[in-house]
Amino acid sequence: MSLELGFNASIGGDQQAGGDVMSEESANTADLFEIIRTTRSMRRLKPDPVPNELTRKILEAGVWAPSGGNTQRWRFLVIRDSKIKETVGAYYQRAWDEQVAPRYRSGEPAPGMSRERFLRLLDAAEYLAAHIHEAPVWIVPCLEGGTSIRTSGSSIYPAVQNILLAARALGLGATLTTLYLQFEKEAEAALGLPPGVHSYALLPIGYPMGRFGPVCRVALADVVYGDQWGQPYSDL
Repeated sequence: MSLELGFNASIGGDQQAGGDVMSEESANTADLFEIIRTTRSMRRLKPDPVPNELTRKILEAGVWAPSGGNTQRWRFLVIRDSKIKETVGAYYQRAWDEQVAPRYRSGEPAPGMSRERFLRLLDAAEYLAAHIHEAPVWIVPCLEGGTSIRTSGSSIYPAVQNILLAARALGLGATLTTLYLQFEKEAEAALGLPPGVHSYALLPIGYPMGRFGPVCRVALADVVYGDQWGQPYSDL
């Protein structure tokens, strides 16, 4: 599968050529939707190195995303250094053990998930907490300058989603996590971020131990309204 949706239509081509182009467009569109549908959070990652050329492709996908006013204030910190990963990973593990795991394990399953599947998700999240430092590549998306406010995410999270989709297209697993921000000052100091720069996520990337598959989500009818809040949207 490829995210390279470049369509090489020639002006003045014959009927057959036009048909071939349309078929290629349809195939590429189908590939894109399949990638979106199967971009699961992959929390169990192999320590095998990720080739530099694949990391570059993923980063390119990130900077192709939109940002507010096209200001492109994003900065992407690529972490391969084992000592940095171990230091930040320790804060991540602590956040999971002390704050997040107890809340999740005593709570209800995520929407649309059975209890059994939810427990498998928690097991995978616990594995990530214990092994996040072993992921061969981390990408830490940041924004430079300005104060972090409610709308700031609109200039960085589209890039994050592009990165996740690109990783999936290249056969790499990844997940978006922010648990380390429970210890924001300590973690960002370990990452070496200067004043005025804030991180918005941590994306561990590597070859997955498991298989890609469809995501589990609630039905559209449960979350889509028409014209007024709470009014069912009939065209589903």
